[in-house]
Amino acid sequence: MEISQSELSSPKVILARHGKSFYWASLFLGDKLANNAARLYQFCRFVDDLADGDLPDRQESLEDIRASLAGNTGVAGPEIADFLQLAAENNIPLVAASELLDGMLSDQTTTAFNDEAELLRYCHAAAGTVGLMMCKVLKSKEHRAESFAIDLGIAMQLTNIARDVLEDAQMGRRYLPATWVDLTAAEIANLSINTQEPVAIALKKLLELADEYYQSALLGIHLLPFRTRFSITVALRIYRQIGVLLKRRNFCWWHGRVYVAIPEKILLSFRSLIDFRPRVVPAHKHKLHQHLQGLAGVIAP
Repeated sequence: MEISQSELSSPKVILARHGKSFYWASLFLGDKLANNAARLYQFCRFVDDLADGDLPDRQESLEDIRASLAGNTGVAGPEIADFLQLAAENNIPLVAASELLDGMLSDQTTTAFNDEAELLRYCHAAAGTVGLMMCKVLKSKEHRAESFAIDLGIAMQLTNIARDVLEDAQMGRRYLPATWVDLTAAEIANLSINTQEPVAIALKKLLELADEYYQSALLGIHLLPFRTRFSITVALRIYRQIGVLLKRRNFCWWHGRVYVAIPEKILLSFRSLIDFRPRVVPAHKHKLHQHLQGLAGVIAP
């Protein structure tokens, strides 16, 4: 059954309200692609809000959605029905959506990663899968573009973790690997002066890792359909700027979130024109996915 967009909150409104950087980038896509990208964002935002909310049955709800994606139950609400329709229209691999749910479900338990491998596998689930799905929404015909799209998702998720380290700690989550910083989420949330420097050092390492994935993604953008390249380059540049701003304030994570202002977004959009020029795309670096084997879209070396 066809689902009218009027039955849902407007995807573009949700994108504009909650994903300002992505909304800015979507303005360069054209109406149809921008609307489909907003529909994908709406689904991702819905499950993310559910995972981070305070509903007592949120884990059961996430499990129901995952079962719906696997075809084991009926459709769990209009947001999921609309996503399934979008997936059918764009050949989106539902295994990627299921792994996204796995990431959201993992957040329902104590989050305290031991090493970089655990961190990267989580980032693939939470955002690498979104890059993979977005490739389909943008009508990419180059199969090899998917590896680079995963890298962009991972880079953005690493940036999210750097931006939100204090908020996450207050929710009992420590995504920074124990091999980088030997502190609990509670110790980080307490804002003791003794925690400032070790967490700042870990954030620097986190953003250096993100840059490796951003650099790879920037190459892969040239495998996307021509009309979509500029929009994705703008999204990459704006999101990467969050890390630049954190660096400018000496990784003072205890001061809370940083935001990219509109004038800076305009400047970054103009700078993205430089990256828009055609170029030959080298083979994807397998080492970036060495910890991701067996996950959606990851090609064995």
